[in-house]
Amino acid sequence: MRYAAIRAVAGYLPPTVEKNDLTTRSGQALGIRERHLADGMTASEIAVEAAENLFKRYKVEPKSIDFVLICTQWPDYQMPSTACLVAERLGLEKSVGALDYNLGCSGYVYGLALAKGVVEAGMAQNLLLITASLYTQWAAPTDSATRPVFGDGATATLISAVEAEKPLLSDFVFGTDGKGYDKIIAPVGGSRYPFRTTPEETIEDDHGSHTNYDAYMDGQGIMYFTLHRVPGLVREVLEKAGLERSELDYCVFHQANHFMLEFVQKKCKLMDVPFFNDVADTGNTVSSTIPFGLESIVKENDPAGLRHVLLAGFGVGLSWAGCLADLSMMLPSGDS
Repeated sequence: MRYAAIRAVAGYLPPTVEKNDLTTRSGQALGIRERHLADGMTASEIAVEAAENLFKRYKVEPKSIDFVLICTQWPDYQMPSTACLVAERLGLEKSVGALDYNLGCSGYVYGLALAKGVVEAGMAQNLLLITASLYTQWAAPTDSATRPVFGDGATATLISAVEAEKPLLSDFVFGTDGKGYDKIIAPVGGSRYPFRTTPEETIEDDHGSHTNYDAYMDGQGIMYFTLHRVPGLVREVLEKAGLERSELDYCVFHQANHFMLEFVQKKCKLMDVPFFNDVADTGNTVSSTIPFGLESIVKENDPAGLRHVLLAGFGVGLSWAGCLADLSMMLPSGDS
């Protein structure tokens, strides 16, 4: 049988760095030393950098790509799709399929599901799934609840059809609670509050100030949501897969912040499972956090032994998604 498999993953972090203050209690809890800022770069530009890193590291021929999916909430334009620009700049064939989808912290897992559908339906052989996160351009410097958390970055994942005995991306679980839409939000810029006609307003709170034109996060509300929803998500994925926690080779969850992930690991009873928790030099890169995590663990571990990797994304929407990934079919990396 032919199934969709993760064959390669690579990331890109912009060169501009902003340090966090680690002398405060909140700074230490976040566990974020520094974050990368796109500093004027667009979604397509950081996406192209990530894809070119993948092509170079894994010796992938760009002409072999026949579909591009881009997860971003900050596209180059309202129209056209950023994926069309990226396909052109990467020199892909004109027959390539290309589209964007708007999703945040759960976006990578959703993207894997979309990619699986396209590949296993025979509509593509080699699909490039790209995440491009640019939250710092919309996080007010005077907002201590949002600015120190988010970093910019992009990742590229090659998902290809391979011969295998069983699915390599499986046991997907999804969830949505639109009542929490305002827990992470950029209010102005869409059809409800257009840029041209919406007056700018300054909002003062315990974390400083921001405007309705800035991205805003209710940190306490997101913490409650995460601890309430993620344990059930983990349980559902494991039940669908018929696996025990002890059979997991690794867990790579959305990297919200160090403090939250420690709580999530305990709450999900995953203390005895290898668990990726490292936001120190990237911060929260939203849809890019899980693939950045995958990039890290395959550098330190032989992918052949990573057959049961639990992935979980949760946040803006409110939205959550989880699945199991078998990484044993990954291509050899030029870095190894």
